[in-house]
Amino acid sequence: MIGLRRSPVIVGLTLGILVGLLVAAIRQSGRLERWELTAYDWSLSFQPNQTAAGSPIVLIGITEQDVHALGQWPLTDTVLAEVLKKLVDYQPRVIGVDIYRNFSVPPGREALEAVLTDHPNIIMVMKYGSETQVSVPALPILHEDRLGFNDLLLDSDGIVRRGLLFIDDGQRTLYSFALRLALLYLKHDGIVPQPDPTYPEHLRLGRTSFHPLESNDGAYVDADMRGYQILLDFIGARTPFPSYSLSALLSGAIDLLALKDKLVLVGVTAESVPDVFHIPYNTALVDEQRSIYGVIVHAHIAAQLLHAALGGRGPVQTVGERAEVLWILLWGLAGGTIGTISRSTWRFLGFITIGLVLLGGLVQSLFLNGWWIPVIPPALSWLVSAALATAYVASQEKRQRAFLMQLFSRHVSQEVAEAIWQQRDQFWDGSRPRSQKVLITVMFTDLEAFTATAEKMDPQALMDWTNEYIEIMAQLITKHGGVVDDYFGDAIKANFGVPVPRTTEAEIRQDALNAVECALAMETEMRRLNALWKAQNLPTMRMRVGIYTGLAVAGSQGSAQRLKYTTLGDTVNIAARLESFGKEAGEPNFGDRFCRILIGQTTLEYIGDAFETETIGEMTLRGKQEKIKVYRLVGIKSPSSRI
Repeated sequence: MIGLRRSPVIVGLTLGILVGLLVAAIRQSGRLERWELTAYDWSLSFQPNQTAAGSPIVLIGITEQDVHALGQWPLTDTVLAEVLKKLVDYQPRVIGVDIYRNFSVPPGREALEAVLTDHPNIIMVMKYGSETQVSVPALPILHEDRLGFNDLLLDSDGIVRRGLLFIDDGQRTLYSFALRLALLYLKHDGIVPQPDPTYPEHLRLGRTSFHPLESNDGAYVDADMRGYQILLDFIGARTPFPSYSLSALLSGAIDLLALKDKLVLVGVTAESVPDVFHIPYNTALVDEQRSIYGVIVHAHIAAQLLHAALGGRGPVQTVGERAEVLWILLWGLAGGTIGTISRSTWRFLGFITIGLVLLGGLVQSLFLNGWWIPVIPPALSWLVSAALATAYVASQEKRQRAFLMQLFSRHVSQEVAEAIWQQRDQFWDGSRPRSQKVLITVMFTDLEAFTATAEKMDPQALMDWTNEYIEIMAQLITKHGGVVDDYFGDAIKANFGVPVPRTTEAEIRQDALNAVECALAMETEMRRLNALWKAQNLPTMRMRVGIYTGLAVAGSQGSAQRLKYTTLGDTVNIAARLESFGKEAGEPNFGDRFCRILIGQTTLEYIGDAFETETIGEMTLRGKQEKIKVYRLVGIKSPSSRI
């Protein structure tokens, strides 16, 4: 029973710590990265929808219809030059062209170079490339401050969640397309790149500093964070940017003020030109597809930079690895604690659901305030630790229940056994029933001259005969609300008022009544048994009964391997002496009865005048110095005799 001595709360906390550390270790291995990134996508999807109305960014999309109308792809230099001239006439603040132009597409090379040379607010793209992708240069006439790389970062699941602002290859520092557009747009507002006051190596635009991601930030584990990367928030992704087709631009169908002082991006939105990327928006919550065109991704990155510089909203931040481990451990401890008190399936499910809702709400609230806090690891820590703690408590309770039932189930009614279990917190100290003072009625029974009779019988016949007698008497005790404490050969000890302590005088009185009624029932049964034994040529017997009411100590006695529930104290001793009174002198005072029942003064006071008794007198019982008033129980008074 050593395991039962462990405090469930301590075990729950220990399980919570162990599970939390295990989950943190699993997380560090990268096994939860995909789940956490999916959770990040859901957090983005739950962002309040922000309209793009009034956005400084406008798109000119080259649609499938435009490609068919022009009759070719890519656009010739002449067409591209005409597009740029048209845009310049609208007086936008910045023009970004997300179309590669690393070689001439005749005719019109001179016209295109002239437009680019005359209008420094036009930014073109190039591709930096990677180990698996080739680089794509831009036109030689463009200086680096007129170029931006349009490389996009894809996570392992092919989704764009990070934006790359700078690349430093050791020879030069290259700017991204979106950053070039944002910086040129902000320059008109007097906002230029500044070093962060605390971390000079970090970029600051207006009121917002951009802290670059590190390899283990957020859900990422050993991610490639080369360059200067930030998390993308895709604010307003559910509402498209103002957009016009290339045909509308060339035909002059766009309002004159629609592009004035705007940041205009020109890019491909035709299905036949593969330039599609996935963004972290869960399509189960939004109507839009997760797939958008590359030019729109660059528009979102530029919009995020503008919002940060002008409105002060920076990119989503992450907490340190130590804080994340503590966060996971905290939920493991909470789960372990909850698991120790959720003793039913429904309560367990209720606690688990409430915890997950609370965790999700807290994480989403922090996300809306600019913090990405892990949700999958703490959720796993919460679930697993709660489940293990609940399983542990259930296992311990099963053992405790089995142990309690081993002590009591054969000697008490099912109702009493269930009451013991329901009150186990008060009744059980973790390893054995608690010892407690109780006011009870104790009964001892014994057969007269049993030893002499037993010597004359065959051992097997004696055992069968004794077991029959004890089984019948034990059933009577249980039927009358008593608990069989012990057997001594043919002798029986029973307690009325345990194991559930009595708290009222009415309950104590009822225990005394139950005991004397049980004794009278035993006498009736002895009469029947003697008739049966006589017919079977078996010895006939008479029984002595001693009953006394008073204080005693109830508890378990013995070793862990052999434990029994019993009562000790003066009350028990007196009841035993009453049963054996006159035994040594050979004066049992049976008269013509099959059963002699002696009770003490306290028992008589509790049972009142409902029973007929005879005064034996004040007697000195063996082992007792003071005298005890003893009465012989005759039977139940008739209603007329009580008047």
